[in-house]
Amino acid sequence: MSDTERSGAVDDDLSLPKATVQKLINEMMPNEIVCAKDTRDLLIDACVEFIHLIASEANEICEKENKKTIAGEHVVAALQALGFDDYVEEVDEVYKEHKKQQKERDRKSTRLENTGIAEEELLRQQELLFAQSRLKFEAQQP
Repeated sequence: MSDTERSGAVDDDLSLPKATVQKLINEMMPNEIVCAKDTRDLLIDACVEFIHLIASEANEICEKENKKTIAGEHVVAALQALGFDDYVEEVDEVYKEHKKQQKERDRKSTRLENTGIAEEELLRQQELLFAQSRLKFEAQQP
């Protein structure tokens, strides 16, 4: 059951940024074509409805698998289930690229590893800083 079915109303606060959508429209359309604001708003409503449709179907697929988190595979399966097979290949490629980028991001060194200083040395420096702070604090006490 979707959130809108539970609440009984569509959440009117959900939308896409108008400026961003306008920019996308301008990039996609020839220079001599102008898109009216009403057309842009209609396009935004259609996109939001499409997202709701895919998300709801992906949620149902997720629930059938007894999962609590919608994964990319669920979105791809939702596209297929809803007959959007023309989009599946491209979405799957983008999803695989996203997973690859996430793995690379996870592999990047942490700030601690980037210092080039051994952990023991960092701990020694930390203890020294604590000792210096303690001395300053005690010197200020009456």
